[in-house]
Amino acid sequence: MKEFKTSYSFFYKGAALCGVALFSLLSCGNRVGEITPKPMDNTIEVWLTKGDESVKLQQQNSLQFTAETNQLQSIVIDDTQKFQTVDGFGYTLTGGSVEVINQLSAVKRKELLEELFGKSGKSISVSYLRLSIGASDLDSDVFSYNDLPAGQTDENLTKFSLAKDAKLILMLKEILTINPDIKIMAAPWSPPVWMKDNGSTVGGSLIPEFYQTYANYFVKYIQGMKKEGIIIDAITPQNEPLHPGNNPSLYMTSDQQRDFIKNNLGPTFKTENIKTKIVLYDHNCDRPEYPINILNDPAAKNFIDGSAFHLYNGSISALSTVHNAHPDKNVYFTEQWTGSKGDFIGDLNWHIKNVIIGSMRNWSKTALEWNLANNEEFGPHTPGGCTECKGAITINSSEYFTRNVAYYIIAHASKFVPAGSVRVASSETSKISSAAFTTPQGKTVLIIQNDHSDPENFNIKYKGKTATATIAGKSVATYLF
Repeated sequence: MKEFKTSYSFFYKGAALCGVALFSLLSCGNRVGEITPKPMDNTIEVWLTKGDESVKLQQQNSLQFTAETNQLQSIVIDDTQKFQTVDGFGYTLTGGSVEVINQLSAVKRKELLEELFGKSGKSISVSYLRLSIGASDLDSDVFSYNDLPAGQTDENLTKFSLAKDAKLILMLKEILTINPDIKIMAAPWSPPVWMKDNGSTVGGSLIPEFYQTYANYFVKYIQGMKKEGIIIDAITPQNEPLHPGNNPSLYMTSDQQRDFIKNNLGPTFKTENIKTKIVLYDHNCDRPEYPINILNDPAAKNFIDGSAFHLYNGSISALSTVHNAHPDKNVYFTEQWTGSKGDFIGDLNWHIKNVIIGSMRNWSKTALEWNLANNEEFGPHTPGGCTECKGAITINSSEYFTRNVAYYIIAHASKFVPAGSVRVASSETSKISSAAFTTPQGKTVLIIQNDHSDPENFNIKYKGKTATATIAGKSVATYLF
């Protein structure tokens, strides 16, 4: 998981939102679908979450577009300027998440899964999930799919088994009955320890003689999940490859990842006709040179779909740095935690500004928060795993669960911006951050965050019409029209 366990305030100081609006459409590898907006309806739905927690994802009185003008600051939407296509918003479904959700009664469990993944009016319509290949640090135990007694190896992977993910697989099948279109990315925290040079679940590097065996391990995972009816849309070769202190974890340099993809993983996927995307890096925004170094190698680049990022260090603008260096490749935002010591107002605003709006304005196809669910003690976790990671949901008892700040962070996007939506141009002010989208249904969605402590009055301007709005200080609103 994380190098740093601290509150939102540290990250707020250390990760400034990119101020570039990107109004000119750059050369981009994303094939933007042509979505034709519906004839304009003057009514705007408004959904609000206040930082003081007095309002949480509640629909407000509608606004109306008019031809009137005024002198207020304006957020201007221009849907003729199109950027990336969105794959979805969501969380990591850890083994620990599955464990605690399964502690709910059958009725409550079904209610929660429908609320998270359904498409009814009461659902938040999560459209993207991330999985760990083997254990993450938010599983009760450390495991891989090919654990052996010390000193043994299994280069033919004859003992490979997904049995330890049986309950996770059952939950995924249930989720897929609720939302068959949900996309899934998977990442390992560590390979089997017999493939590592230190023989430990913590740190160490992949032994070069096992590069091909490990590529085959990925194939077996993808094929095994497919047999269960679960399609893995994308993988990353390693979660947080520059953070070898977690349990489990692996240290993998940029050169090592390049060579693994170029010589083993990519060719093996091609030979085995694996369509799963290979996405690089999956770590912090302070090291954009890591993915760029790999993408600069033409042989490796040929196998790569894009690069993935977290924001525990650096600036969200790093996504644009990588995009601009290789505009034919995608970028993804795949993890950000909320901690037990953070507060709702700070986490809501920092994450909406950076993870949701910031990643989208910097070409990301996804915005994912970290853990979906845990218990009141912020568990389960492995020995040495994260002790302060707060899930989007806390399971309090068999009949009760709590929605935490990460639930609302994602919901303000996932409920309104389905997969296949296209980000379009929207302006910002010194106090108001924004991201705008055109949905496959032809609707327009505008997400607004007020970074100021006081209420802000502003205009929404679209196609020559104006609607006047007010948003409370340190609050978030989604507008749908």
